[in-house]
Amino acid sequence: MAYQQPPYGGYGAPPPQGHSPQPPYNQYPPPQQGYGAPPVQPPYGQPPPQGYQQPGGYGQPPPNQYGQPPYGAPPQQAYGQPPPPQQYPQQGQYPPQGQYGAPPPQQYGSPAPPVGGYGAPQFPPYQNPPQVYSQPTPPSLGYGPMYAPQGYMPEADADLLRKAMKGFGTDEKTLIRVLANKDPMQVNAIRTAYYNRHKRHLLNDVQSEVSGWFEEGLCAIIRGPLQQDVVLLRKGTDGPGTKEEILNDVLLGRSNADMNAIKQEFQKTYRTSLESVIKGELSMKTERHFLMVLAANRNEESAPVVPQQIDQDVMDIYRATEGKTGTDELLVCSIFSQRSNAQIGAIAHTYKQKFTRDLETVIKKEFSGHMERALLHQLRTGTDRAMRDALLLEDAMKGMGTEDRLLVNRVIRVHWDRNHMMQVKGAYQHRFHKSVTSIRGETSGDYERLMVACFGE
Repeated sequence: MAYQQPPYGGYGAPPPQGHSPQPPYNQYPPPQQGYGAPPVQPPYGQPPPQGYQQPGGYGQPPPNQYGQPPYGAPPQQAYGQPPPPQQYPQQGQYPPQGQYGAPPPQQYGSPAPPVGGYGAPQFPPYQNPPQVYSQPTPPSLGYGPMYAPQGYMPEADADLLRKAMKGFGTDEKTLIRVLANKDPMQVNAIRTAYYNRHKRHLLNDVQSEVSGWFEEGLCAIIRGPLQQDVVLLRKGTDGPGTKEEILNDVLLGRSNADMNAIKQEFQKTYRTSLESVIKGELSMKTERHFLMVLAANRNEESAPVVPQQIDQDVMDIYRATEGKTGTDELLVCSIFSQRSNAQIGAIAHTYKQKFTRDLETVIKKEFSGHMERALLHQLRTGTDRAMRDALLLEDAMKGMGTEDRLLVNRVIRVHWDRNHMMQVKGAYQHRFHKSVTSIRGETSGDYERLMVACFGE
């Protein structure tokens, strides 16, 4: 069943005439002709259409990077050849975003541009190789210019929210119904309309009417993705101790455009640089790792996946981990922080072909603590972002008690991109054999209803 896109203000719809087109949230640039053009993906959970050929060739990442062989694949694949595509049960409710476990939109098997060949000088390990021009990855929805959503009239929703909080008592169900299904552009329009019509700030009114984790969730939606990231970074570095999981969630695996937007907004809001705050909170090699991340000099997603460079990165990682006594942590951090998601996926696949071990297993063996979790986050972003977020949701709920702050922000972060959210729901069902709405067992009351509504239930 095709995923029905909402009118503009939704995901992937064009901005008003006269503005530059806003690309879909967390999506790659428009397809390019030639090397590196993203292939057309089949619907999530559906078999490839007739005549569809999985992109093959050198550096193709496998559908599964979590320590398990691809389902139905033979135990050993020829070097450089991808395993057969995964087959999953039919999931009619998923949108045509791409089959779960499909490789990143990068054709690894296409001929590489003339960057160099075998026998060419090796690139130094702590810098990116020379590259042909690559189109910058556009900012995610909510991190770039905020356009007025075409065809959406926020005044009616602004009036409903005011009515729900005016007078005695609060209509929590209306707050959930109005806010839980809006995208960042629509939320921004509601905030503006609320102030223009009622001369009140929506965030302040909600904070005065509700409380607890229900309040935290509503406020995260009202702030929008960028401002919420900035607030989280301040909470994660304020007071005794550093809340490392918050730093991982907000900063790792981000595009250069999003990272620069976060740094600028943090500077504007708190009159101090994010780099200086990180230096004061982290130390030693973990500090240097996060400063590499904050430098925002990743290869763009449109950059080609060069087989020679993938080979060199794989050998550098091997020599920095399994191939020596001790571990060169900073070399691995440098590669993971500078390569694009498509390149990281190719590195993970090629590493397993060369050494018959998952790169994730190697990281768990060679690293520990915060650096281990940070590297795993970056690796999973490049190999399977939907599964990464499914694992993060489960991690916030497993064991005794619930990490409510992490759960709230992970749910809200996923819900901003509806197509990705459906992918996460499918990944969660596949990995844990239960619906993501099992979140009901970890929450209650209005907090529970908001979390479930954010998943479109």
